[in-house]
Amino acid sequence: MTDREETPPPSGKEPDQRAPVGPYPPTEAMLAEPVDPALSAAQTARLKKAWETPKGWRYWSAVNNTEVGVWYSLTALCFMLLAGLMALLIRLQLAVPENDLVSADRFNQLFTMHGSAMMFLFAVPIFEAISILILPALLGARDMPFPRLSAFGYWCFLIGGIFVISSIFFDIAPRAGWFMYPPLATEDPGPGSDIWLLGLSFIEVASIAAAVELIVGSLKCRPPGMRVNIMPLYAWYVMVVGGMILFAFPPLIAGDFLFELERSLDWPFFDPTRGGDPMLWQHLFWIFGHPEVYIVFLPSIAIAAMVVPTVARRPILGYSWIVLSAVGTGFLSFGLWVHHMFTTGLPNISLGFFSAASQAVVIPTGIQIFAFLATLMVGRVKVNLPMLWIAGGLAIFTAGGLTGVMLAIAPFDFQAHDSYFVVAHLHYTLFGGMVFPIIAGVYYFFPFIRKKMLSEKLGKWAFWLIFIGFNMTFLPMHLTGLLGMPRRIYAYPGGLGWDWLNMLSTVASFVIAAGFAVFVFDLIRPKTKQPQIPRNPWGGGTLEWSHDVPEEAWGVRSIPHITSRYPLWDQPKLVERMDAGRYYLPDASEETRETIITSVIDAEPLYIQTVTGPTWKTLWAAGFTGGCFIFPTFGFYEPAVACGIIAACFIIWWLWSDTAWPPKEEMKDAGLGLRLPTYASGPKSVGWWAMWITMLGDATAFSSVIFGFFFYWTAKEDFPPEGAAGPTGWLVLLAVVGILAGWALSLLARNRNRAGDLSTTRIALGVAAVATAIGGASLVFSVLHLDGKEHVYPAVMSAITIWIVAHAAVAVVMQLYCLAGSVFGKMTPRHDADIWNVTLFLHFHAISVLVAGGVMGLAPMVLS
Repeated sequence: MTDREETPPPSGKEPDQRAPVGPYPPTEAMLAEPVDPALSAAQTARLKKAWETPKGWRYWSAVNNTEVGVWYSLTALCFMLLAGLMALLIRLQLAVPENDLVSADRFNQLFTMHGSAMMFLFAVPIFEAISILILPALLGARDMPFPRLSAFGYWCFLIGGIFVISSIFFDIAPRAGWFMYPPLATEDPGPGSDIWLLGLSFIEVASIAAAVELIVGSLKCRPPGMRVNIMPLYAWYVMVVGGMILFAFPPLIAGDFLFELERSLDWPFFDPTRGGDPMLWQHLFWIFGHPEVYIVFLPSIAIAAMVVPTVARRPILGYSWIVLSAVGTGFLSFGLWVHHMFTTGLPNISLGFFSAASQAVVIPTGIQIFAFLATLMVGRVKVNLPMLWIAGGLAIFTAGGLTGVMLAIAPFDFQAHDSYFVVAHLHYTLFGGMVFPIIAGVYYFFPFIRKKMLSEKLGKWAFWLIFIGFNMTFLPMHLTGLLGMPRRIYAYPGGLGWDWLNMLSTVASFVIAAGFAVFVFDLIRPKTKQPQIPRNPWGGGTLEWSHDVPEEAWGVRSIPHITSRYPLWDQPKLVERMDAGRYYLPDASEETRETIITSVIDAEPLYIQTVTGPTWKTLWAAGFTGGCFIFPTFGFYEPAVACGIIAACFIIWWLWSDTAWPPKEEMKDAGLGLRLPTYASGPKSVGWWAMWITMLGDATAFSSVIFGFFFYWTAKEDFPPEGAAGPTGWLVLLAVVGILAGWALSLLARNRNRAGDLSTTRIALGVAAVATAIGGASLVFSVLHLDGKEHVYPAVMSAITIWIVAHAAVAVVMQLYCLAGSVFGKMTPRHDADIWNVTLFLHFHAISVLVAGGVMGLAPMVLS
């Protein structure tokens, strides 16, 4: 045992006044000490009060993960069902040759919206929804570190999803396919392409917000003792997938940025007649698009990783190999995007490399599946309904994986490209790799979520209807494709051997629909007469099955000390002691929401985090953010700017009023004799980690824009065109100097604030804001003489300018925010989380400005 009060500071350093004090880890004798029942009852009452869910109309201001996760899941399910109805209409249209059930234009809208909704409104959001719902329980945490960020992300998702999917009811939906290839999409009249670009970009904000929340939650909200090598496999998959979202979505956001500039301002990024190249969009889209497949596949494997040990009634085999394989799959997935572009005329060496990489990904995927099979083989298997869905999913996914290996072979891909063979492969991969495991997860976790059981009988009916219907629908499509039927055609002539295959697929698609109808009925049917369920109905070994039945909103009664991967199996009396309040944070003495933040690797307690509660601010912020994205779709730019300003005001109000204020008490009793700080800044704080992770995604998006510049330079002989004017060099230099000066002064302010020199701090912050503003303005003036419509070269220069200036404006707001914090007592020498987070943002911004300055100021001289 280490008594932290007696631990001397390193030689030559002052003791850390905000270090934990007291014994850690707890001994068995400490844990065995009984808790006074009267004290426990009083603590329970205070916890209930602190974590009470709002009632009546205020219910919609809730931010608890248990509420937001349920809303998120149900909304994603509704979007999936709507996309499924579109699929049924597509199948009806293709049931017979020369059919005229729907028009060609409506058919194009249907298949575009079906693919877009399934990928952007169901596949990714359902993973984030389920993770928000169950991850705190898996980690023994009270809630996620930023519940209001989760709520903000949900409202963005709901508003953006309704906007995008409802477009089909007004006959203005996008119709160029879910990949929106130019020039078909860029030249498409009407608002369809803009709805796709701006609506889904808005939804991507929600995806990235959830990814930040989940990664920080996995890293910093684990219970004391739960080192990274014993945390649940689901948390590992959450981190891998969250990281993939951070690196995969930004290239698409950068592509959307260029795409919308072309649509709105006629800047020719993808127009070859003015130096552009549509291939750039394909690269940016598939750098997102292929990892997207694994972003939806890995969470489903994560569910299997939780179900299989419970069914086998033993710890999973090959834990470390599974983790390494998940990381390897995520890494390899970024090297496969070109296999979607085999037929675009790439060099043979590229074809060979990406073909090999596409086949190599089966190795880590296979390791994970074989680890599950091995666990089942050596376990004492007790088959249940979730396992039936997992088994069905693995069988279908394996078939899809085999056809994937076939398509990874370039000569075969040349033959099957854009045929129904690809449609069959895609659906075998996604249904087996996502839909079946997700449904398995719903059956498995439903007792935890709603404290009720779903019907075993209805679950088996749903399984066999969907399993049989799926194979009858999509297995024939392999043959349809090999017989030459191209995908995305609205009608086809009879007598080509496709007729009976299409009819079979259409009839079977309604069998799938019947299966989903049974599943949804089971999900929503009243269960009030069902008796109270056992607390751990499946006999699982992980922490979520320590949940309270009936439900309590506090997450866990007390946060346990964990020493095993399966604590419910290996730590006797764990649940009993958690319920009694024997572990950490058993009380809410100030009736505020709190959780423990621990270190990244060893999960040692660091401080007590105050968790924000219900608010309407997130809903209003999301609403006005939506206006900022939606109004430009119809050319209403003034209302869009107004909405953006109002949304920014709501977010600043939210941050100012509820985050990083000096606490009433510097240290607080966390239980078991351990006293923890109540404030942290820098790398110890969750806010600093959230900023770090967000900026990684932001830097990836900026890199994608810069990639565009070098793509044109290498791919186009006339880039830059001879004699073309570039940005004004001295203004670019002034911009770099101004913004770097703002960064350096902010860094100085952070150090002087910590030293207690408030006057210098405030002067430095004020001058930093002015210097940053001058730098941004200089960059604007450096490109004012360029005409982005003439050629892609001035268009790229102007796009880089917009990106840097937008970030400079954010930097100015942040610097002034810190200045105001210093003046009004929010930021003190001891409480300086805000300025640590702001300087982290400015580090990334400084690097971006140097890169942009090099491209805009030096590259024209070098290239000429």
